[in-house]
Amino acid sequence: MQMKPDIKSMTLPELEAYFLELGEKKFRAKQVYSWLHQKQAESYEEMTNLSAALRSRLAETTQLRTLKPLEVLTSQVDGTQKFLFALPDGPVIESVLMKYQFGNSVCISSQAGCRMGCRFCASTIGGRIRDLTASEMLDQIYRITRISGERVSHVVVMGTGEPLDNYDQLVRFIRILSGEDGLNLSQRNITVSTCGLAEKIEELAKEKLQITLALSLHASNQKKREALMPIARKYDIHQVLESCRIYQESTGRRLTFEYSLVAGVNDTDEDARELAALIRPLHGHVNLIPVNPIRERDYVRPDRRAVLAFQNKLEKSGINVTIRREMGSDISGACGQLRRSWNETHGETGSPEAAASRADVLPEE
Repeated sequence: MQMKPDIKSMTLPELEAYFLELGEKKFRAKQVYSWLHQKQAESYEEMTNLSAALRSRLAETTQLRTLKPLEVLTSQVDGTQKFLFALPDGPVIESVLMKYQFGNSVCISSQAGCRMGCRFCASTIGGRIRDLTASEMLDQIYRITRISGERVSHVVVMGTGEPLDNYDQLVRFIRILSGEDGLNLSQRNITVSTCGLAEKIEELAKEKLQITLALSLHASNQKKREALMPIARKYDIHQVLESCRIYQESTGRRLTFEYSLVAGVNDTDEDARELAALIRPLHGHVNLIPVNPIRERDYVRPDRRAVLAFQNKLEKSGINVTIRREMGSDISGACGQLRRSWNETHGETGSPEAAASRADVLPEE
Protein backbone atom coordinates (compact mmCIF):
# COMPACT_ATOMS: atom_id res chain seq x y z
CA MET A 1 0.00 0.00 0.00
CA GLN A 2 1.45 3.35 -1.06
CA MET A 3 1.92 5.91 1.70
CA LYS A 4 0.12 9.22 1.40
CA PRO A 5 2.44 12.19 0.79
CA ASP A 6 3.83 13.78 3.96
CA ILE A 7 2.63 17.33 3.35
CA LYS A 8 4.72 19.04 6.05
CA SER A 9 7.92 17.56 4.58
CA MET A 10 7.23 19.14 1.19
CA THR A 11 9.09 22.26 0.04
CA LEU A 12 6.92 25.06 -1.30
CA PRO A 13 7.70 24.24 -4.98
CA GLU A 14 6.81 20.58 -4.31
CA LEU A 15 3.56 21.59 -2.63
CA GLU A 16 2.67 23.92 -5.51
CA ALA A 17 3.27 21.10 -8.00
CA TYR A 18 1.11 18.79 -5.89
CA PHE A 19 -1.76 21.29 -5.83
CA LEU A 20 -1.60 21.66 -9.61
CA GLU A 21 -1.85 17.85 -9.87
CA LEU A 22 -4.99 18.05 -7.73
CA GLY A 23 -6.39 20.67 -10.11
CA GLU A 24 -6.18 23.36 -7.45
CA LYS A 25 -4.91 26.92 -7.81
CA LYS A 26 -1.20 27.37 -7.16
CA PHE A 27 -1.74 30.16 -4.62
CA ARG A 28 -3.64 27.73 -2.40
CA ALA A 29 -0.40 25.83 -1.84
CA LYS A 30 1.23 28.96 -0.41
CA GLN A 31 -1.73 29.44 1.92
CA VAL A 32 -1.39 25.87 3.19
CA TYR A 33 2.40 26.22 3.48
CA SER A 34 1.91 29.30 5.65
CA TRP A 35 -0.56 27.43 7.87
CA LEU A 36 1.89 24.55 8.26
CA HIS A 37 5.15 26.42 8.87
CA GLN A 38 4.32 29.94 10.02
CA LYS A 39 1.07 29.44 11.95
CA GLN A 40 2.10 25.86 12.80
CA ALA A 41 -1.38 24.40 12.40
CA GLU A 42 -2.00 20.98 13.96
CA SER A 43 -4.89 20.05 11.66
CA TYR A 44 -6.55 21.04 8.40
CA GLU A 45 -9.58 22.24 10.37
CA GLU A 46 -7.52 25.22 11.54
CA MET A 47 -6.99 26.40 7.94
CA THR A 48 -10.09 28.57 7.89
CA ASN A 49 -9.34 30.41 4.63
CA LEU A 50 -9.62 27.11 2.74
CA SER A 51 -12.95 25.67 1.67
CA ALA A 52 -14.32 22.74 3.64
CA ALA A 53 -14.13 20.66 0.46
CA LEU A 54 -10.41 21.38 -0.02
CA ARG A 55 -9.65 20.68 3.63
CA SER A 56 -11.48 17.37 3.35
CA ARG A 57 -9.65 16.47 0.15
CA LEU A 58 -6.25 17.21 1.70
CA ALA A 59 -7.13 15.08 4.72
CA GLU A 60 -7.99 12.19 2.38
CA THR A 61 -4.96 12.47 0.09
CA THR A 62 -2.11 13.50 2.40
CA GLN A 63 -0.78 12.81 5.87
CA LEU A 64 -0.28 15.73 8.26
CA ARG A 65 2.17 14.44 10.84
CA THR A 66 1.71 16.02 14.27
CA LEU A 67 3.54 14.94 17.40
CA LYS A 68 1.59 14.09 20.53
CA PRO A 69 2.95 15.60 23.78
CA LEU A 70 3.22 12.93 26.46
CA GLU A 71 5.05 14.79 29.18
CA VAL A 72 6.46 18.27 29.80
CA LEU A 73 8.94 18.84 32.62
CA THR A 74 9.95 22.34 33.72
CA SER A 75 13.16 22.99 35.63
CA GLN A 76 12.79 24.94 38.84
CA VAL A 77 16.47 25.84 38.52
CA ASP A 78 16.64 27.65 35.17
CA GLY A 79 13.28 27.33 33.41
CA THR A 80 14.51 24.71 30.94
CA GLN A 81 11.64 22.59 29.62
CA LYS A 82 11.93 19.00 28.47
CA PHE A 83 9.27 17.56 26.16
CA LEU A 84 8.47 13.93 25.51
CA PHE A 85 6.59 13.40 22.23
CA ALA A 86 4.97 10.34 20.68
CA LEU A 87 5.46 9.85 16.95
CA PRO A 88 2.37 8.92 14.90
CA ASP A 89 3.38 5.23 14.89
CA GLY A 90 4.23 5.04 18.59
CA PRO A 91 7.96 5.54 19.33
CA VAL A 92 8.81 8.38 21.70
CA ILE A 93 11.39 11.13 21.29
CA GLU A 94 12.48 14.02 23.45
CA SER A 95 13.24 17.69 22.82
CA VAL A 96 14.44 20.52 25.05
CA LEU A 97 13.68 24.24 25.24
CA MET A 98 16.58 26.19 26.76
CA LYS A 99 16.31 29.86 27.64
CA TYR A 100 19.37 32.06 27.26
CA GLN A 101 19.99 35.81 27.26
CA PHE A 102 20.47 35.72 23.48
CA GLY A 103 17.13 33.96 22.93
CA ASN A 104 15.43 30.57 23.13
CA SER A 105 17.15 27.49 21.79
CA VAL A 106 15.43 24.19 21.01
CA CYS A 107 17.39 20.94 20.94
CA ILE A 108 15.67 18.37 18.73
CA SER A 109 16.05 14.67 17.94
CA SER A 110 16.71 13.39 14.41
CA GLN A 111 16.04 9.68 15.03
CA ALA A 112 14.02 7.55 17.42
CA GLY A 113 16.92 5.85 19.15
CA CYS A 114 20.47 5.71 17.81
CA ARG A 115 22.81 3.03 16.53
CA MET A 116 26.15 4.80 17.10
CA GLY A 117 26.77 3.16 20.48
CA CYS A 118 28.64 5.98 22.25
CA ARG A 119 29.48 4.57 25.67
CA PHE A 120 28.46 7.60 27.75
CA CYS A 121 25.12 8.30 26.03
CA ALA A 122 21.69 7.07 27.17
CA SER A 123 20.18 7.78 23.72
CA THR A 124 21.88 4.83 22.08
CA ILE A 125 20.81 2.17 24.58
CA GLY A 126 18.33 -0.06 22.74
CA GLY A 127 19.48 0.95 19.27
CA ARG A 128 17.73 2.88 16.54
CA ILE A 129 13.99 2.42 16.04
CA ARG A 130 13.72 4.56 12.90
CA ASP A 131 14.68 7.83 11.26
CA LEU A 132 12.49 10.90 11.71
CA THR A 133 10.95 12.64 8.72
CA ALA A 134 11.66 16.31 8.09
CA SER A 135 8.12 17.05 9.28
CA GLU A 136 8.74 15.26 12.59
CA MET A 137 11.91 17.27 13.14
CA LEU A 138 10.08 20.49 12.32
CA ASP A 139 7.10 19.60 14.47
CA GLN A 140 9.26 19.36 17.58
CA ILE A 141 9.95 23.06 17.16
CA TYR A 142 6.36 23.89 16.23
CA ARG A 143 4.78 22.01 19.16
CA ILE A 144 7.25 23.55 21.63
CA THR A 145 6.50 27.02 20.27
CA ARG A 146 2.76 26.48 20.67
CA ILE A 147 2.94 24.82 24.08
CA SER A 148 5.40 27.28 25.61
CA GLY A 149 4.23 30.42 23.82
CA GLU A 150 7.93 31.23 23.38
CA ARG A 151 9.59 32.28 20.12
CA VAL A 152 12.52 30.09 19.06
CA SER A 153 15.63 31.83 17.74
CA HIS A 154 18.16 28.96 17.67
CA VAL A 155 17.91 25.25 16.86
CA VAL A 156 20.45 22.55 17.66
CA VAL A 157 20.14 19.05 16.22
CA MET A 158 21.85 17.38 19.18
CA GLY A 159 19.10 15.25 20.66
CA THR A 160 18.61 11.53 20.14
CA GLY A 161 20.09 10.15 16.94
CA GLU A 162 22.97 10.80 14.55
CA PRO A 163 21.72 13.54 12.18
CA LEU A 164 24.00 12.58 9.30
CA ASP A 165 22.72 9.00 9.54
CA ASN A 166 19.40 10.55 8.42
CA TYR A 167 21.02 12.80 5.84
CA ASP A 168 18.31 13.48 3.25
CA GLN A 169 15.60 14.29 5.81
CA LEU A 170 18.04 16.47 7.77
CA VAL A 171 18.90 18.63 4.76
CA ARG A 172 15.22 18.89 3.81
CA PHE A 173 14.45 19.96 7.40
CA ILE A 174 17.12 22.68 7.32
CA ARG A 175 15.96 24.08 4.00
CA ILE A 176 12.30 24.24 5.08
CA LEU A 177 13.15 25.71 8.50
CA SER A 178 15.37 28.43 7.02
CA GLY A 179 13.22 29.16 3.95
CA GLU A 180 11.68 32.62 3.72
CA ASP A 181 8.17 31.16 3.33
CA GLY A 182 8.53 29.18 6.56
CA LEU A 183 9.97 30.24 9.91
CA ASN A 184 12.84 31.92 8.01
CA LEU A 185 15.28 30.98 10.77
CA SER A 186 18.82 32.04 9.93
CA GLN A 187 20.99 29.06 9.01
CA ARG A 188 23.70 30.62 11.17
CA ASN A 189 21.42 29.91 14.13
CA ILE A 190 21.20 26.20 13.32
CA THR A 191 23.79 23.76 14.70
CA VAL A 192 24.08 20.12 13.63
CA SER A 193 26.08 17.69 15.75
CA THR A 194 27.71 14.57 14.32
CA CYS A 195 29.84 11.78 15.76
CA GLY A 196 31.87 11.88 12.56
CA LEU A 197 30.45 10.18 9.44
CA ALA A 198 33.28 11.43 7.26
CA GLU A 199 31.75 11.03 3.80
CA LYS A 200 28.49 12.62 4.96
CA ILE A 201 30.38 15.63 6.35
CA GLU A 202 31.94 16.12 2.92
CA GLU A 203 28.55 15.68 1.25
CA LEU A 204 27.11 18.30 3.61
CA ALA A 205 29.90 20.68 2.61
CA LYS A 206 28.62 20.58 -0.98
CA GLU A 207 25.16 21.76 0.14
CA LYS A 208 26.69 25.21 0.82
CA LEU A 209 24.57 25.70 3.92
CA GLN A 210 25.60 28.26 6.54
CA ILE A 211 24.87 26.07 9.56
CA THR A 212 27.37 25.38 12.34
CA LEU A 213 28.85 21.87 12.33
CA ALA A 214 29.66 20.42 15.75
CA LEU A 215 31.89 17.33 15.82
CA SER A 216 31.45 15.04 18.80
CA LEU A 217 35.16 14.38 19.30
CA HIS A 218 35.36 13.29 22.96
CA ALA A 219 38.94 12.01 22.75
CA SER A 220 42.39 13.29 21.91
CA ASN A 221 43.61 10.21 20.03
CA GLN A 222 42.31 7.29 18.00
CA LYS A 223 42.70 4.64 20.71
CA LYS A 224 40.67 6.52 23.32
CA ARG A 225 38.07 7.57 20.76
CA GLU A 226 37.50 3.93 19.78
CA ALA A 227 36.98 3.04 23.45
CA LEU A 228 34.36 5.78 23.90
CA MET A 229 32.81 5.81 20.43
CA PRO A 230 32.64 2.54 18.46
CA ILE A 231 31.97 4.51 15.25
CA ALA A 232 35.67 5.50 15.42
CA ARG A 233 36.55 1.96 14.33
CA LYS A 234 35.04 2.82 10.95
CA TYR A 235 36.21 6.44 10.72
CA ASP A 236 39.75 7.21 11.90
CA ILE A 237 40.07 10.42 13.89
CA HIS A 238 42.38 12.02 11.30
CA GLN A 239 40.01 11.07 8.47
CA VAL A 240 37.14 12.77 10.30
CA LEU A 241 39.16 15.91 10.98
CA GLU A 242 40.17 16.08 7.31
CA SER A 243 36.48 15.96 6.37
CA CYS A 244 35.85 18.76 8.86
CA ARG A 245 38.62 20.81 7.23
CA ILE A 246 36.92 20.33 3.86
CA TYR A 247 33.60 21.44 5.39
CA GLN A 248 35.21 24.51 6.92
CA GLU A 249 36.93 25.54 3.69
CA SER A 250 33.78 25.00 1.63
CA THR A 251 31.46 26.96 3.91
CA GLY A 252 33.69 29.44 5.74
CA ARG A 253 32.00 28.43 8.98
CA ARG A 254 33.92 27.90 12.22
CA LEU A 255 33.80 24.38 13.61
CA THR A 256 32.78 23.38 17.11
CA PHE A 257 34.29 20.36 18.85
CA GLU A 258 32.18 18.69 21.53
CA TYR A 259 34.31 17.05 24.22
CA SER A 260 32.61 15.11 27.04
CA LEU A 261 34.99 14.98 29.99
CA VAL A 262 35.08 11.61 31.78
CA ALA A 263 37.03 11.45 35.03
CA GLY A 264 40.21 9.42 34.66
CA VAL A 265 39.49 8.57 31.02
CA ASN A 266 40.04 11.64 28.83
CA ASP A 267 40.72 14.51 31.25
CA THR A 268 44.48 14.20 31.84
CA ASP A 269 47.22 16.76 31.12
CA GLU A 270 48.34 14.58 28.23
CA ASP A 271 44.80 14.58 26.81
CA ALA A 272 44.75 18.38 26.89
CA ARG A 273 48.11 18.60 25.11
CA GLU A 274 47.10 16.04 22.47
CA LEU A 275 43.72 17.67 21.90
CA ALA A 276 45.25 21.11 21.42
CA ALA A 277 47.77 19.79 18.90
CA LEU A 278 45.08 17.80 17.08
CA ILE A 279 42.60 20.62 16.47
CA ARG A 280 44.83 23.73 16.43
CA PRO A 281 45.13 23.76 12.60
CA LEU A 282 41.33 23.98 12.31
CA HIS A 283 40.97 27.01 14.62
CA GLY A 284 37.76 25.59 16.03
CA HIS A 285 35.95 26.14 19.29
CA VAL A 286 35.92 23.47 22.02
CA ASN A 287 32.77 22.91 24.05
CA LEU A 288 33.67 21.01 27.23
CA ILE A 289 30.85 18.87 28.62
CA PRO A 290 31.25 17.24 32.04
CA VAL A 291 29.75 13.80 31.38
CA ASN A 292 26.26 13.01 32.67
CA PRO A 293 26.53 9.65 34.47
CA ILE A 294 24.03 6.99 33.44
CA ARG A 295 23.41 3.86 35.47
CA GLU A 296 24.20 1.48 32.59
CA ARG A 297 27.80 2.77 32.50
CA ASP A 298 30.41 3.35 35.19
CA TYR A 299 31.74 6.65 33.84
CA VAL A 300 32.23 9.39 36.43
CA ARG A 301 31.93 13.14 36.00
CA PRO A 302 35.12 15.06 36.87
CA ASP A 303 34.81 17.64 39.64
CA ARG A 304 34.63 21.34 38.89
CA ARG A 305 38.30 21.90 39.65
CA ALA A 306 39.39 19.25 37.12
CA VAL A 307 37.12 20.71 34.43
CA LEU A 308 38.50 24.22 34.97
CA ALA A 309 42.06 22.89 34.92
CA PHE A 310 41.43 21.15 31.58
CA GLN A 311 39.95 24.35 30.16
CA ASN A 312 42.94 26.34 31.38
CA LYS A 313 45.41 23.96 29.74
CA LEU A 314 43.62 24.24 26.39
CA GLU A 315 43.42 28.03 26.58
CA LYS A 316 47.14 28.26 27.32
CA SER A 317 47.68 26.28 24.12
CA GLY A 318 45.72 28.88 22.15
CA ILE A 319 42.43 26.98 21.93
CA ASN A 320 39.10 28.79 22.32
CA VAL A 321 37.10 26.94 25.00
CA THR A 322 33.81 27.17 26.85
CA ILE A 323 32.30 24.86 29.46
CA ARG A 324 28.75 23.93 28.55
CA ARG A 325 26.30 25.37 31.02
CA GLU A 326 24.29 22.55 32.56
CA MET A 327 20.61 23.04 31.83
CA GLY A 328 17.64 21.28 33.41
CA SER A 329 19.69 19.35 35.96
CA ASP A 330 16.57 18.66 38.04
CA ILE A 331 14.45 17.26 35.17
CA SER A 332 16.58 14.50 33.59
CA GLY A 333 18.03 17.19 31.33
CA ALA A 334 20.70 15.00 29.78
CA CYS A 335 20.00 13.60 26.33
CA GLY A 336 18.03 10.36 26.32
CA GLN A 337 17.30 10.09 30.04
CA LEU A 338 13.60 11.01 29.98
CA ARG A 339 12.89 8.83 26.94
CA ARG A 340 14.76 5.94 28.55
CA SER A 341 12.74 6.26 31.73
CA TRP A 342 9.45 6.38 29.80
CA ASN A 343 10.31 3.29 27.74
CA GLU A 344 11.23 1.31 30.86
CA THR A 345 7.82 2.11 32.34
CA HIS A 346 5.63 1.82 29.24
CA GLY A 347 7.68 -0.40 26.94
CA GLU A 348 9.52 0.52 23.74
CA THR A 349 7.32 0.85 20.66
CA GLY A 350 8.75 0.74 17.20
CA SER A 351 9.34 -1.13 14.00
CA PRO A 352 10.40 -4.79 13.82
CA GLU A 353 13.66 -3.57 12.29
CA ALA A 354 14.72 -2.00 15.59
CA ALA A 355 16.60 -5.05 16.81
CA ALA A 356 18.60 -5.19 13.60
CA SER A 357 19.78 -1.60 14.17
CA ARG A 358 21.30 -2.24 17.56
CA ALA A 359 24.83 -2.83 16.35
CA ASP A 360 27.32 -0.45 17.94
CA VAL A 361 28.71 0.68 14.61
CA LEU A 362 27.16 1.38 11.24
CA PRO A 363 27.45 -1.71 9.06
CA GLU A 364 29.92 -1.54 6.21
CA GLU A 365 28.24 -0.44 3.02
